[in-house]
Amino acid sequence: MDLSDVVATAMFTGVVLYALFGGADFGSGFWDLTAGGPRRGSRLRVLIDHSIGPVWEANHVWLIYILVFLWTAYPTVFAAVMTTLFIPMSLALLGIVLRGANFAFRKYSATLGQARLFGALFAGASLITPFFFGTAVGAIASGRVPAEGYGDVVRSWLNPTSLLGGTLAVGTSAFLAGVFLTADAARSGDHALADYLRSRTLVVGGVTGAVAIAAIAPIRHDAPTLGAGLLGRALPLIALSAAAGVLTLVLVYRRRYGWARVPAAAAGAAKRKGLAVGPTPWKRLDPMIKTQSPGARPTQQGRQAHGPEPP
Repeated sequence: MDLSDVVATAMFTGVVLYALFGGADFGSGFWDLTAGGPRRGSRLRVLIDHSIGPVWEANHVWLIYILVFLWTAYPTVFAAVMTTLFIPMSLALLGIVLRGANFAFRKYSATLGQARLFGALFAGASLITPFFFGTAVGAIASGRVPAEGYGDVVRSWLNPTSLLGGTLAVGTSAFLAGVFLTADAARSGDHALADYLRSRTLVVGGVTGAVAIAAIAPIRHDAPTLGAGLLGRALPLIALSAAAGVLTLVLVYRRRYGWARVPAAAAGAAKRKGLAVGPTPWKRLDPMIKTQSPGARPTQQGRQAHGPEPP
């Protein structure tokens, strides 16, 4: 392992931690949005405020950690990502700002109508942020960010792999938040609320798992290198993520809420690690090869992916 591998490992550790802690934080917005009206959803919203209140902005330190590592250790990569994916990255940043502002404004609303408006903006922004981060991850993993930067600013993230990445990011965050909130409700003695969250967490987890499995087919078609990697070198991590997800569902079903948080976190960490391992070596960029005209000479990336030109 050389120095670049050490730096990449340190940076990706931040990615995993942000996905877990920030994901559980963002996922609370899904439960806030679906809690119901002021009367029916009040207990759940109070629980959400109590659970994320101490850490709701502190989790972004991991995002700063990631960006500083990327900027200082891999400035060319940072420039390539930001020039190609500035739309989803900007929308994710907008979601972070709107989420934080409206979470605070809701607490000091003068009327119920204002509180509901700020609450809806908080919940909606909580879903926007992981979705657009997920699309950016899908774009990078599927090789749609050229090494020289300035790739297609729309098609780079509006494609099947990226949209599935955004959908799975929202689903995973909602599931992780559901597991944590259910445990918090049970620990506070509100078993009726815990049962309410339990049934819905099982549904969210089941749907997210089904989407993750079904996503393999379109990913293999849209990004062959990534698809082959997910079913190849990354398969043990994908299998670990699936097994941990199933164990989480079993523990939630059996009302072992405290223990369920451990495999839920492990499932999310293994999934992110699988996405990192799957597309390696990172120089293999399928879309750059596909978009060349039949008579064009292969790019350097194409030669690295498919070998040298025939004589």
